Amino acid sequence: SEQLDGFLKFIHLELYFFFSGDITQKGYEKKRSKLLKAYLPHTQGAERSIPVTPSSSSSSSSRYQRRRSTGTRDERYRSDVHSEAVQAALERHSERKMAVLLPSKRQSLIGQTSMDTYTPPDSSSGSDAEGSLGRAGGVSVDSWISRALHGSPSTSSSSSSHSNSSANAARLAETSMHSYGIGPMSHLSLKRWGLREMGVSAENGIVGRHSSDYQSDRPWSSLDSEDSLTAPPDITSYMPAPAPISVQCPQVTMITRPPPKYGNAELMETGDGVPVSSRVSAKIQQLVNTLKRPKRRPLREFFVEDFEELLEVQQPDPSLPRPEGVESTPIQGEELDGLKNCPASLEAALLRWGAIAPKAPCLTTTHSNAKQPYTLTYGKLWSKSLKLAYNLLHKLGSKQEPIIHPGDRVALVYPNNDPAAFMVAFYGCLLAEVVPVPIEVPLTKKDAGSQQIGFLLGSCGVAVALTSDACHKGLPKSASGDVMQFKGWPKLLWVLTDSKHLSKPPREWFPLIKDANNDTAYIEYKTCKDGSVLGITVTRMAMLTHCQTLTHTCGYSEAETMVNVLDFKKGIGLWHSVQTSVLNMLHVVSVPYALMKVNPLSWIQNVCQYKAKVTCVKSRDLHWALMSYKDQSDTTMSSLRMLLIADGSNPWSISSCDAFLNVFQSMGLRSEVICPCAGSPEALTVAVRRPQEGSSKPAGRGVLSMTNLSHGVIRVDTGEKLSVLTLQDVGTAMPGAMVCVVKLEGVPQLCKTDEIGEICVSSVATGTSYYGLSGMSKNTFEVCPVACDGGFVSDCVFVRSGLLGFVGPGGMIFISGTLEGLMQVGGRKHSADDIIATALAVEPMKFIYRGRTVVFSVNVLYDERIVLVAEQRPDSTEEESYQWMSRVLQAIDGIHQVGVYCLALVPANTLPKTPLGGIHLSETKQLFLEGALHPSSILMCPHSCITNLPKPRQKQPEVGPASVMVGNLVAGKRMAQASGRDLSHMEDNEQFLFLSEVLQWRAQTTPEHILYTLINSRGAIGSSLTCLQLHKRAEKIATLLYERGQLRDGDHVALVYPPGLDLIAAFYGCLYAGCIPITVRPPHLQNISTTLPTVKMILEVSRSVCVMTTQAISKLLKSRDASVAVDFKSWPPILETDDLPKRRCSLLYKPCDPDTLAYLDFSVSTTGMLAGVKMSHNATSALCRSVKLQCELYPSREVAVCLDPYCGLGFVLWCLCSVYAGQQSVLISPMDLEVNPALWLQSVSQFKVRDTFCSYSVMELCTRSLSSLTDSLKARGMDLIRVRSCVVVAEERPRVALTQSFCKLFKDVGLHPRAVSTAFGCRVNLAVCLQGTSGPDPTTVYVDMRALRHDRVRLVERGSPHSLPLMESGKILPGVRIIIANPETKGPIGDSHLGESTECQRVLHCVRRGKCAFGSFRSQCILCFLSQRYLICIEQHDALYVVGALDEVMELRGMKYHPIDIETSIIRAHRNITECAVFTWTNLLVVVVELDGSEQEALDLVPMVTNVVLEEHYLIVGVVVVVDTGVIPINSRGEKQRMHLRDGFLADQLDPIYVAYNM
Repeated sequence: SEQLDGFLKFIHLELYFFFSGDITQKGYEKKRSKLLKAYLPHTQGAERSIPVTPSSSSSSSSRYQRRRSTGTRDERYRSDVHSEAVQAALERHSERKMAVLLPSKRQSLIGQTSMDTYTPPDSSSGSDAEGSLGRAGGVSVDSWISRALHGSPSTSSSSSSHSNSSANAARLAETSMHSYGIGPMSHLSLKRWGLREMGVSAENGIVGRHSSDYQSDRPWSSLDSEDSLTAPPDITSYMPAPAPISVQCPQVTMITRPPPKYGNAELMETGDGVPVSSRVSAKIQQLVNTLKRPKRRPLREFFVEDFEELLEVQQPDPSLPRPEGVESTPIQGEELDGLKNCPASLEAALLRWGAIAPKAPCLTTTHSNAKQPYTLTYGKLWSKSLKLAYNLLHKLGSKQEPIIHPGDRVALVYPNNDPAAFMVAFYGCLLAEVVPVPIEVPLTKKDAGSQQIGFLLGSCGVAVALTSDACHKGLPKSASGDVMQFKGWPKLLWVLTDSKHLSKPPREWFPLIKDANNDTAYIEYKTCKDGSVLGITVTRMAMLTHCQTLTHTCGYSEAETMVNVLDFKKGIGLWHSVQTSVLNMLHVVSVPYALMKVNPLSWIQNVCQYKAKVTCVKSRDLHWALMSYKDQSDTTMSSLRMLLIADGSNPWSISSCDAFLNVFQSMGLRSEVICPCAGSPEALTVAVRRPQEGSSKPAGRGVLSMTNLSHGVIRVDTGEKLSVLTLQDVGTAMPGAMVCVVKLEGVPQLCKTDEIGEICVSSVATGTSYYGLSGMSKNTFEVCPVACDGGFVSDCVFVRSGLLGFVGPGGMIFISGTLEGLMQVGGRKHSADDIIATALAVEPMKFIYRGRTVVFSVNVLYDERIVLVAEQRPDSTEEESYQWMSRVLQAIDGIHQVGVYCLALVPANTLPKTPLGGIHLSETKQLFLEGALHPSSILMCPHSCITNLPKPRQKQPEVGPASVMVGNLVAGKRMAQASGRDLSHMEDNEQFLFLSEVLQWRAQTTPEHILYTLINSRGAIGSSLTCLQLHKRAEKIATLLYERGQLRDGDHVALVYPPGLDLIAAFYGCLYAGCIPITVRPPHLQNISTTLPTVKMILEVSRSVCVMTTQAISKLLKSRDASVAVDFKSWPPILETDDLPKRRCSLLYKPCDPDTLAYLDFSVSTTGMLAGVKMSHNATSALCRSVKLQCELYPSREVAVCLDPYCGLGFVLWCLCSVYAGQQSVLISPMDLEVNPALWLQSVSQFKVRDTFCSYSVMELCTRSLSSLTDSLKARGMDLIRVRSCVVVAEERPRVALTQSFCKLFKDVGLHPRAVSTAFGCRVNLAVCLQGTSGPDPTTVYVDMRALRHDRVRLVERGSPHSLPLMESGKILPGVRIIIANPETKGPIGDSHLGESTECQRVLHCVRRGKCAFGSFRSQCILCFLSQRYLICIEQHDALYVVGALDEVMELRGMKYHPIDIETSIIRAHRNITECAVFTWTNLLVVVVELDGSEQEALDLVPMVTNVVLEEHYLIVGVVVVVDTGVIPINSRGEKQRMHLRDGFLADQLDPIYVAYNM
C-alpha cells in the first residue's frame, strides 16, 4: 500500500505540476485512467469502463485542426482549462437574472432598434414587507412606474429609444438592493407624498402648487394629477434594516403629566425626577442613581464634531491565504566559463570578422514587396561603420568646434524594415565612442507617446539624430522642407547615414578599439505604466558580458543562421540579432513586421530556406503562423535547435507554444526546441530555458490557484477549481548571475518559497541606471535584499527586473506577471493579462477585435479600479455588444472575484497604436482619464466595485432642543444669532403707513421730480414718470377698475405686463382702488404653449377676478395658439389699459388697518414650488424703510435696476422703493439684454449711476457675451469707475466663481472688485441681507464640505482639500433679527453648527393658497417669527453666509448634500459640459449634463462624471443623462428648476442623447 500511495502522489505531481500541454478536466481524467490502468484488475468490464486515451500530441493536433478550421479563435490568450472555467462561471451566473441595464441612445447614434427589444425583464418581486409598505402607501412600485411612464400625456415628440429610461432606473434600484446586500425597503420617500399628491405642498403651513417659471417651463410642468406627483418608494436606502419592516397601526401611549412643583424644587430635581433638598444630597443621590441605571453617554459626547468621513478600510481577514513556506534563498547560476578566443569587446569582434571573413553574411533583410533580399556582409558592416564613425567625429561642425564628442548621446531613428542601416549606425556609434539612443520613427505630429520620447531625448542632451535617406523622406516636413519640430522634442540635427552622404575616411585614420569598460555603451528606452519614458544605460562591460552569457546559454557557434522576427532596436531582438550575433559571427535573417502582416508564414519559410538553427519570435508570431498554415508539404523545421519565445514570461503564451508544437511536431519540430525566456530593460536577460538535444525531461508546468495568486501566495490547485493559471518555466538563472525573489512592498525582504515576489538579479550583465534619475536608479539598480532577521543576503547589489514570480523545484524560474501589468484592487493583486484572457474567453470574435483589447487601472477613491477597453467590430449591434459586456463582467467576477469598474468599446481603428501595431496602453489610459476616448458603448459598474465608501451616518438619538442648548453652553459655544440696526428713527414720509399716501404726498410736494426712467433696447430713454404723472395715471386706472371692472375693495387683480412703467402705474392704480394687485409675468411668445398654463395657474391660485394688461398681450391671450393651451372663455375679465378714462377717480381708497393686505407676491421657488406670499401694508412699508436705510436712498440719488419686476426684492426695487424713498430709478429690462448684452453696463456708465442692482442671470449673460468685447467697450467710452455698489439680488448661495469672473473681466473698464456684493432673500422673507453703501466689505470664507454634510461648520484655509468658498450675503437689514435653529427640532444651536435661519421681522405674513401660516401682531415691539428654508452659518462679526436651500438638500447615506456643490464639481470634470443638474430618485443620484460637442462624444462624459462625484463627494452616480444644451430648465433669475427636470426625466420628455445606468 505504501508503494501504491507513493505512486499516486507521483501521478498527482505529474498531472498538476509537471504535465505537458494544457489539460482540461476531461483530459485529466483520461490521463489519470491511462496511468492507473496497469494497476487495475484486468477484467472485461473494467476494460470497457476505462476509456482508451490516444496520444496527447495526435489528440491535441486533431482538436486544434478542428478549431483552427473555423478561424474564429485566438490562441494567444487561449487555454482549455481557462475556457472551461469561464463557461462554468457564466453558467453559474446565468441562473441569476442579468443585472445590466442597457443605456438609452438617441436615434442619431444608433439604428432603429426599440428599447423593448434589449431591455432585460424586471427583477423578481420584493419581499412581503415591501408589498405591505406599497399597500400602506397606496401606491406600489410597478403601478407608480407605470403611471410615471404613461400617466401624463406628452405634447412634445420624444425619442423612442428613451421610452423605458425611468423603468430602467427602477430596475437599477431594485438590482442594487438585491445584488449588493441592501436590506428590504426601509422607508418611503415622502418628500413629495401626502398633500403633494393633490398638486399642492404644505410645509410650515405654506401651501403652493408645482409650477415652473416662464422661460424654463416645459410640458411636464403642469402636474395637476395625482399620478404625476406621487413619489416612488425608496427601495435603495443605505440605512441598515436588521429586520423586515411591517406597517402597523401606531400604539397610543398615555403620557402622565408630572405633578406641579413648588418653590425651588424644580431647580433641585435630579435627572431621575427625585426631588432633593440640598446640594450635597443631590450629588450623593445623583451618584446612587447613576449606579442604579444603565450607563448613559455624557452630554458632551452628543456634540463631538463627528463630521470626519473615514473611508472603509478592509480589516485583514484571518482566513485569507498566507505564505507558510520557509524563507527563500538566492539561486546562483552556473559559472560563466571563459569562451575560447572571445574578443575583448564588440568592436574588436567586428574588426576580427571584418578582416577574417569579410564575405561572410551578417544580416539578410527580407522585404514585403518583390525586391530581392539584401545581405550585409561583415566586411561591409565594418567599412560602413568605420566611415560613419569618422564622419560623426570629424565632419559635423568645424575642426575647432565639432558638434559631437566622444560620450555624447545621439538618436537612432530607423524604421523596422531597415535593420541593416540601424546595425551600421549602432556599430558606427560604438566605434566613435558615441552613445546611441534607439527610438521609434515619428510618423505624425501626434504619435502615441511621441512627446514622452522627446522628453527622454531632451534629458539625455541629444542634439543629433541619425537616420537613413528613405526614412528621412518619410518624416513629416514643415513648409520650408525641414523636418517638423515634434511636440516636446529638442531641436535636432538630422544626419543621413547612407554611404553616398558620407565622406571616406583617410587611410591613416583608425578608431581606438578598447577593451570593454564601464563607459556607457547605449541607452535603451522603456515606457512606464504611467506613460513616462525612461532611458536605461548599459555599459560596454555589461553589454559584452551579456552577449557572452547568451552565447553560453544558447550555445551559439560561428556561422549559424538565425531568423529574427522581433524588434531589433530594443529588448531581446537587439540583444540577440544585433549584439550577440556579431560576437559569434552569426547570419541573421530579419523578417520585418510589415512582411509578417502580409505573410505570417514568412519566418517559417525563411527557416526552411536558410536551414536556420535559431529563431527569435513572440507567441503572437506562432499564432499568426498557425492561423495561416495550410498543410504545406515542403515545410520542415528539423534544422531548428532553438525556438526562442521572447514573451515566454507571459503565462498565456503557453497555449500558443503547445498548439504550435502539436501542429509542427510532425514536420521535425522537437519539443525541447521551444525555449521561453524572460527579460527586462533593467536586468536584461533574466532566464532562458536551455535547448537540450535529445532531452526527455519535460518542461516545468504548474497549475496554480488564481485566487491564491491574487493574495501573493502560491498554491497548487488540487480542488479542481475553475480559477486556475497554468505557468511554464523560463529556465534557470543566467551564468554568473544570482537571482532572488523579494517582497513587492516595503523593505526588499526575501519572500518565502510559496510567495509571489519581484525577481531581482545580481550580475555584471545588467543595466546600471536610469539616465539622469539618480533617485529612481538607486531604488531599482542598487537593491540590497535582507533576510527575515534583518541582515543582508549578499554583499552584491541586485537589480529589480519588474517581473513577478517565484523559484520552483530545481531552480526553475516561473513568471506570473509583470509589475507594470499589476493592478492592486481591494488589497488583492490582479494581472492585466489574466483579465484580458478571461474577457477573450467569452467568444468575442463577433463583437470585438481580440488583439485590440487593453486592461489598465485608474485610481478612484483611494484604490485602483479596473478598466477594460476594446475595439468594437462595425457589424456588431449594440444589443449584442452589451450582452457580451455583461457576460464579461460575470466571467471576471466568477473567475477573479473582482469587479470591473468600466468596460468601454470604441470604434475600430481608433485606439492609439504602437509602431509594431499593438495598442499603446499608457496613451489609451490617458485618453480615458481626459475624457477623449470617444467610446461607442460603455458600461460603468461603480456599485459593485466601490466598497470603501464612508459608513452611512446615523443620527444621534435622544437629543432634544434643550440638550442641544445645554451641550453648546458646556462646549463654550455661543448661540448663533444676529440682528440688524434698529428702525426707530422716523423721517417725513415715514409718517405715512401706506404707499398710496406716500405717492400722493410726493405728487403734492415734488410733482416734477422724476421717479422712473425706462431705457429701451437701444440704450436711449424710452419713457419716464414724475411723481405727478404716476399719481394721475394711477387715478385713471383706479377709475377704470371702478367703472369698467365693477370691482370692490379687496378684489384680487392680476397685472400681466412686460417690464416697464405700465406695470408700476397699474400697481398703484390698484392701491388707489383698494384692490389687491398680483404681478404676473406675461406668456412668452415663442413658448406660449408651456408658459401660458402657468399664468392661468397663478390666476386660479390667487383667485384673481380681473386681468389688467396691454392691448398686445390681450390679443395674444385671444389668439389661436393660446386657445390650444388655455381656453379663452376660462379667463376672467380682461381690462386693457392702453386707453384710460379721461376723468380721475373722485375718491381714493384709504386702508383702515395697516395690517390689511397690500399685494400678493407669487413666484416659483428654487424647488419648483409656486408660492404666494401675502404682504400687508405695514410689512411693505417696513421693508421699504429697511432697504432705504441700508442703501441710503434719497431723492437726489440715482439707482439702476436690471431685475425681473414680478416677485421678491426685484419687485420691491422696481416698483416700491422709488415711491417710498424718492430716488430716481433707471429701469433696464433683462429681456432687452438678449438683444443688446451691453445695455445694462452702458446705461450705468451713461447716467453715471453709483448704485445698481442686477441678478445672476444678467451677470452671467454679460460675462459670457462681453468677454471678448471689453476693449471695444472701453473705446466707446464705457467707464464704471463711479460705481460704488453693484448688488446681485438672489435667493440662493452667492456664486463666488461667477462674481469673481465678472469683476476680473470688467476691471479694465473701471469696475472695482469691492463694489460687487450680493443680497439675500427668499420666498417668505423677501429681503434678509443687502450690502449697503457703508460698512465693511463682504468677506469670503472657506469651509469644509465634509463638515457641511454633517450639519457642522469648520473653517479651513484657501486651497485646502474639500474646501468650499462662501461669500458673505451682505449686511443684515435694519429691523431684522436672525436666529439659527435646528431644522428638525427648531431649537437654537451653536455657531459651529449648520441650521435653518429663522428671521424676526415686523408683521410679515406667509401665505400659500390663501391660508395664513402665522398670526400677525399689531404692536411694533412684538415680533413674528417666520421660518426660513435656508441653511446658513453666522460668523463672530455677524456676517451671514448662505449655504443652500433646505428644500433642495439631498440626504444620501445619512449625509446632506447641496446640489450646487456636486454640480460645480461635474462642470469642472470635462470641457464639453456646459451645464448640469442633479437630483435624486428612489435614492439614486441622477446627473443630467448638457453636452457642448458632437453626439459621438456623449459617452466620454459618463466616466468623468462618475469619477469626480466619487472622488470629491463620496457618492455613486446611479444614472447619467446626456442632453443637448438648453434642456435644463432655468428661470429668469438664473436658478435651475431641478424638480421640473426630474419630472421631465420621469416622463421621458428630455429627448436625451444618451442615458447610462451605472451598475
